[in-house]
Amino acid sequence: MLVEAVRRYAANDLRPAAHEADERGELAPGLIAKGWELGLLQASVPERFGGFGDRSAVSGVLAAEELAWGDLAGALAILTPNAFALPVLLGGSDEQKQNWIPEVVGSGWRPYAAALFEPHFDFTSGELRTMATAENGGYALSGRKTHVPFASQAEHLLVFAELDGSPQAFVVPRAAEGLQIGERLQLLGLHALPLFEVALDQVRVPAEARLAHLDFPVILASLQVAIAAAAIGVSRAGFEYALQYAKQREAFGGPIAQKQAIAFMLAEMATEIDGARLMVWEAAWQLDHGLPATKSAYLALLGAADTAMMVTDRAVQILGGHGYIRDHPVERWMRDARGIQTFLGLAMV
Repeated sequence: MLVEAVRRYAANDLRPAAHEADERGELAPGLIAKGWELGLLQASVPERFGGFGDRSAVSGVLAAEELAWGDLAGALAILTPNAFALPVLLGGSDEQKQNWIPEVVGSGWRPYAAALFEPHFDFTSGELRTMATAENGGYALSGRKTHVPFASQAEHLLVFAELDGSPQAFVVPRAAEGLQIGERLQLLGLHALPLFEVALDQVRVPAEARLAHLDFPVILASLQVAIAAAAIGVSRAGFEYALQYAKQREAFGGPIAQKQAIAFMLAEMATEIDGARLMVWEAAWQLDHGLPATKSAYLALLGAADTAMMVTDRAVQILGGHGYIRDHPVERWMRDARGIQTFLGLAMV
């Protein structure tokens, strides 16, 4: 029922609005609000913290795929608060959960976001260059983050930083002294999603701002499978559009879908999508059962990102000259797919 509701929203709302949003560089607030009303985050939060369910990574990846099939920018916008609230749910103390989660889930969509990715060519999530230092009973944070969604509007950010050799997470108010939001990033894809670079210069937060019981490998795996599932949604969108076009476009005496070169491409696209999806499901299932998912989540993201790039590129090829025209969505999906590896931290399930 959840997946069916998300699929209807993706088909009836996200997909029709995607082109205009990409051209204008912004998503309509009502579009995000309607997606928020599906209750995806609330369904992952227990009732005592303002939600109405229990977290299921499998349900999360199913929903993320459907949203991204409609539009990747819209999907990530709707899922942005997840990357703030779910680490608190999984790694916060009871007091931190009571303080933060009801505020995120208890009203309409609000731009709470996470700041994980860093602007270094050799960025490694397990070895962050943003550093936290214990100081006067609290912490001082210094470093740079990039691809932080809605950073200019966010009331609070969940900043990941290295402390004593391991990544930790800190709730940081946007108005904190020393925190600076840069200009909006101009990217190849995701034109409708506002992403920013964030600089932290000795940003001081109290001790209670640090998540008390953070298991970073679990958080990282959950972030990875979310983006991997979104990549599957983009891949499926590209494949289905190219398939329909190939069935309708006639050349050399029949539909081009019957030509061996095109048919083989479509078959390989479908095979790779199904294989990558199963990897995502396996990693999500492991997370739901408390099993180690570090390797499977990493491989799922790697496979899904490569699949998205291959499938969307071939979708453009199958459409020929039409694939390079902005009136067809395949060029947008290819631009979005190119950056998937850098979208870690934008969503979580």
